[in-house]
Amino acid sequence: MTTSTTTPLPPPQQLADWMQRAITAAHTTAATDDVPIGAAIFTPEGELVATGANDVEASGDPTRHAEMVAISQAAVALSTTSWALTDCTLVVTLEPCSMCAGAMVLARVPRVVFGAWEPKTGAAGSVLDVLREPRLNHQVEVVGGILAEQCGQLLKGFFADKR
Repeated sequence: MTTSTTTPLPPPQQLADWMQRAITAAHTTAATDDVPIGAAIFTPEGELVATGANDVEASGDPTRHAEMVAISQAAVALSTTSWALTDCTLVVTLEPCSMCAGAMVLARVPRVVFGAWEPKTGAAGSVLDVLREPRLNHQVEVVGGILAEQCGQLLKGFFADKR
């Protein structure tokens, strides 16, 4: 069984900077009418490896959540070493769903940092806790609530415009 990273948690300002990269990715969905959720993956040194934004509507593929897009890109970018993202931190604007949490476990992501909590489908503690399920072969460290208000406003504004 593998457990979460032993890499120290970056300072709050660095986490906020990383979340800004995910927020920037979320803004790219404006042209596609996808829900504005963005993700970014970083090395322990703070190097940006990949970004992703929801691409469900544009692609017609229900698995193209921001986290899934970023994980796929990161696996390609780091493929010279391994498909496993064992040294990376995934940053996402919204608490991951069960599909994305499962992908993080399978990709051996050691830490996820997210912005807004998702009380209806969240799988990092709100509804389910897939990322820290002790019966799975890998657990993911969870840090929630980074720039939560700003991340939540992305979604509130999107859905207000829909009504």
